[in-house]
Amino acid sequence: MPWLDAVDGYCERLGPGLWAEPVNAVTNLAFVVAAGFMWRRSRGDRMARALSLVLGVIGIGSGLFHSFANRLTGLMDVLPILGFILLYLFAASRDMLGLRTGGALAATVAFLPYTAVTVPLWSHIPGLGSSAGYMPVPVLILFYAWLLRARSPDTARGLAIGAGLLLLSLVARTVDEPLCAVVPVGTHFLWHLLNATMLAWMILVYLRHREAISRMPR
Repeated sequence: MPWLDAVDGYCERLGPGLWAEPVNAVTNLAFVVAAGFMWRRSRGDRMARALSLVLGVIGIGSGLFHSFANRLTGLMDVLPILGFILLYLFAASRDMLGLRTGGALAATVAFLPYTAVTVPLWSHIPGLGSSAGYMPVPVLILFYAWLLRARSPDTARGLAIGAGLLLLSLVARTVDEPLCAVVPVGTHFLWHLLNATMLAWMILVYLRHREAISRMPR
């Protein structure tokens, strides 16, 4: 595969140059800022700190992709996102649902066949495009919120808010090309800003759940 072949998938990019997507590139700083904030907020919680670290890597990978837009940097863009999803899924399964480590690992691994089955279904929805690859995630977050609705209503509500933020950010990602003639800079930068907010919020929901559990009488 020609890993260094140029990729042009966004409204803002008009050529193969390094600075052809300035807004899309710069707005990846939102991930780094969010990661720094959550790193400080998660002092003492190793899982939350690991999630914060991956959040920062997402910003770096996406920044490289929107600067050097090719297949290799595209991989650097998507792999940290997948890493965050899998790590959060493990943490939520173990620390929110209360599964043992083996069960949490099984739930995490199950994400891969789950997406393999459901992404093609989402792909049939007109206009969704490449955003179909992300649609299983808000559905899964809402499923976890539903599972936690009785035992941890605050956590369930936080997860539902996170799913809503993700759906909103996916709207911004999806309409980037259709609205290109109206908004020349595109709307993909809003995906970065909203997604950075959403991922930081998800870490905060996890932290608040852990803190609430630690305050419960034993």
